[in-house]
Amino acid sequence: MSRQKNPARRATTALITALLAGTAANAALADKLLTYPTPPQLMYTAHNDDFTVRVRTPGGEWRDLYEYRVQVDTDTKQNASLVYFDFEGTVEIEVMKNNGRFAEASVAPLSSVVKPQRDGSVLRMTLDKPERFSLQFDDDRLRNLHIVAGKPPPPRPAGADVVYFGPGLHTPPTGLDHFPVKSGQRVYMDGGAVLKGAFDLSGVSDVNISGRGLLWDPGRAIDLEKARHVEVSDLIIVNSDRRDAARVMNIRNSENVTVSELTGFTSGKWSDGINISTSRHVTVRDGYLRVSDDAVVVYAVADCPICRQKAAQTGIPDPNPPGDTFDIQVSNMRLWVDVAHALYIGHFGDNADPRTIHDVTFDNIDVANLDEDDPDWEGVIAAYSGDSTLIRNITFSNVRVDRIEEGKLINIVAGNNPRYNKAPGRGIDGLTIRNVAYTGEGMPSRSIIRGLSPTTAVKNVMIENLTIDGKPVKSAKDGDIAVSGEVVGLSFR
Repeated sequence: MSRQKNPARRATTALITALLAGTAANAALADKLLTYPTPPQLMYTAHNDDFTVRVRTPGGEWRDLYEYRVQVDTDTKQNASLVYFDFEGTVEIEVMKNNGRFAEASVAPLSSVVKPQRDGSVLRMTLDKPERFSLQFDDDRLRNLHIVAGKPPPPRPAGADVVYFGPGLHTPPTGLDHFPVKSGQRVYMDGGAVLKGAFDLSGVSDVNISGRGLLWDPGRAIDLEKARHVEVSDLIIVNSDRRDAARVMNIRNSENVTVSELTGFTSGKWSDGINISTSRHVTVRDGYLRVSDDAVVVYAVADCPICRQKAAQTGIPDPNPPGDTFDIQVSNMRLWVDVAHALYIGHFGDNADPRTIHDVTFDNIDVANLDEDDPDWEGVIAAYSGDSTLIRNITFSNVRVDRIEEGKLINIVAGNNPRYNKAPGRGIDGLTIRNVAYTGEGMPSRSIIRGLSPTTAVKNVMIENLTIDGKPVKSAKDGDIAVSGEVVGLSFR
């Protein structure tokens, strides 16, 4: 019997062929690489020539990346660099420093798995999973290179409710400084789409904004006020025009908000990363922020211009006034803080209508660098009860701190700051700091835990598995923590 007529052999051959085809298909899928065009209008005006960066799949053709100029650090206004792409499987990256030689290069945060290999003036590295990190040459932290290597965003959705921005430069409608969004809409920004404007989500519900687009100098990039059921994911936000209060995202008087895979840069004064106030059921995860004010902050102040405007027009008080801030979950974040706090709760409130901030968790956070020279605003981990606000049931866990240029590791205060408060707070009750590791690098000032009075006290703070320079902290003295005033139930484990 010939081989061609042997059923068993034919079946075996078919199986091998199918397996080989499947392997090839899987390999092709595993090594997917997406790079995006730059709008011609930005080709020269937004570029930084400090580095040349290119990327490829293993054995594939090199693709040059556009090196965006991103301004950092409101104190010095320096120009760092940004490149971004998306991939699945494995990619190889090459980086060349163009201006001057260097002795060494480092990666931030230190928890990054990226291990650059040097070949003369070129650094080479391989990634097998998405990663957001930065490269420093001779420890230059103001003119470094930020690499955003993401996973491919979901494909463009279909339907009449979809607002689509394709590759190219987009500006808001005539007469507006923002892109309007209506309830029920899904906004999708394709790779290579650059929007010179912000999103105003005031009063909307059931809105989704996604895609690998870039908001370029939008000011207050994404503003939520009285919004419900909002999801924002995948975007990159760059504020480099020195405008003050040019934040990545404001979430005020809102509920059921999810923010994921967001990358943001700010350099203006008071330019927070993600600012959450009088809101509830908010999730922030898997982001990368380099900002010139608090990276992630949770407030109880209820500045609601829309509410005041409607009340003035109708004469009817707001039927749903701002309330407490609770059920806030922040996780898997990488932060670089050029000014102020990394993770912060409190300080401002509403003395006419006292509020509570409760059930807030920060988990799995990397802080690559922190710098702040105003003692009132120092702290990687910070909480301040002022303006009649009560803070309770707060957890900071699995936080890794690489460097504190200037500032405090811990700053927990219940008080009445004459610069910012009109009345004392109602205290802090129930705050856990667990599994926090600080390398000890830099020149931090003493940490603080301080209460004001029996009615404005710090109660039930537990510090568990805190290490500084690899050494366990078992007491306030071990951690260089100044404890004063009304502090009750402080424990170390």
